[in-house]
Amino acid sequence: MKKQSLIKATFVLGFAGILSKFLGIFFRWPLQLLIGDEGVGYYQMSYPLYMFFIAVASGIPVAVSKIVSEKNADGDIDGSFDVFNKALMLMFIMGIGFSFFLLMFSNKLIYFFKWDTKALYALIAIAFAPIIISVMSAFRGFFQGFQNMGPTAVSQVIEQIGRILIGISLAFILLPKGIEYSAAGAAFGATAGGIFATIYLFSKYVRCRRNYVIKKIKNTKSMELIIRTAIPISVGACSGSIMNLIDSAIVPRKLLEAGFTYKESTILFGQLSGKAAILINVPLTLSIALSAALVPIISEYYVMRKKIKYAHAIENSIKLANVISFPSFLGLYFFSYPILSLIFRGQTGGALILKFLAISIPFLVLTQITTSILQSINKFKIPVFNLFIGCIVKIAAVVILVPKSKFNIYGAVIGSILAYIITSLLNLLVLIKTLRIKMNIYELFLKPAMASIIMIIFVEFIYLYVYNVTVSMDLACIVAIFIGVIIYLLLVVVFKIFSYKFLKEKFRRR
Repeated sequence: MKKQSLIKATFVLGFAGILSKFLGIFFRWPLQLLIGDEGVGYYQMSYPLYMFFIAVASGIPVAVSKIVSEKNADGDIDGSFDVFNKALMLMFIMGIGFSFFLLMFSNKLIYFFKWDTKALYALIAIAFAPIIISVMSAFRGFFQGFQNMGPTAVSQVIEQIGRILIGISLAFILLPKGIEYSAAGAAFGATAGGIFATIYLFSKYVRCRRNYVIKKIKNTKSMELIIRTAIPISVGACSGSIMNLIDSAIVPRKLLEAGFTYKESTILFGQLSGKAAILINVPLTLSIALSAALVPIISEYYVMRKKIKYAHAIENSIKLANVISFPSFLGLYFFSYPILSLIFRGQTGGALILKFLAISIPFLVLTQITTSILQSINKFKIPVFNLFIGCIVKIAAVVILVPKSKFNIYGAVIGSILAYIITSLLNLLVLIKTLRIKMNIYELFLKPAMASIIMIIFVEFIYLYVYNVTVSMDLACIVAIFIGVIIYLLLVVVFKIFSYKFLKEKFRRR
């Protein structure tokens, strides 16, 4: 199985992720039209619990990718397959356990979180997904450990297509029964997409095993190693997911204290989590891809004690993170209203929420990248502790600010921004101190920032010009974004953030 460089692996996963998010528009757009902000609110209330499981279980595929990469570096291919077998068994048990928990205690969870009782149906529908997603995640971790992101990338697209076809079909069929049933149908799409993606990954695994002529895998003590590696990674991932769970658990309740009705608080929460957070996740797709590509590569260099190579990989990853996050922040900040109008067809409620939540993007991306780097060099506890501090800041902001009518939902936005600022800076300081790497502020941060600022100035003028000529907000937005991407790529070359020669070399197979 051929390896991929950091840049190429990030591109492969990133492209698949962006394509998946684009396809996701064909899920969110009709869903929004079908059930509106209120229905999306029911859907989103249950979703953070599902994502919490994904975070809890995420340590295992990351651990698999790390351990498999290290075993491959030592030439222990049989050991790599044994690691996967143990991880698959562990993930399957976890998936069954969490699905059972959601099904058995769904009513009590609704009561505990003070959610609208109509959110029960979406919670039950999404309870089946953890079983399938857990198995799928183990396969993805295995292939990422071989530094081949192709199977993961293709499975992401297949998963999204299955989610759209089944989820929207069920949402439409169940709509006459009520928007709460329609939201449940949409939630079941996560299970359907996972089934299709898992079938594809299984076929790729069978082919891979044949290529390595693996007949009988030797039994080793891989389970202990997986658990020991996965627990701190999972805790760290949970801390980040807990921020979303905090919103789901506390924000609707605190909005009631601010004087909003159940319906109004559900609508506001739907705008935060079902619109703003979804669009914020689009640029995060690339940073998640970068994180996934980063762990096995830096782990291999670190085990082999190639300090120059892993230092270079770390520098490029932080630079690439900023190249992704800075223009994304400015684009969503200045064009929140037209982008929402374009994607959700005139339903612009939540534009101001999106505008301010966009400020968190650079810090959220930096948190993801620095956490992955620290995990790659076996510094598992540090990012966990830093994320824990961020969660405390988030909780404090939500509890204090959301009940105040002048802040309301924006208190949650402020909490997210503060939490990620603190977490990212703490991670960065630890990274510099631990590895004694000198960060070139101008190259890593200022150059991408300057290119992004120049780009957004051009985009503003292009948008206004096209809008004045066509009187079409949607067309002006599309043209401005398209030309803005071209301008930004040219500025990346002009500022020599990444040279053409460098990119050409990195896209070659190692």
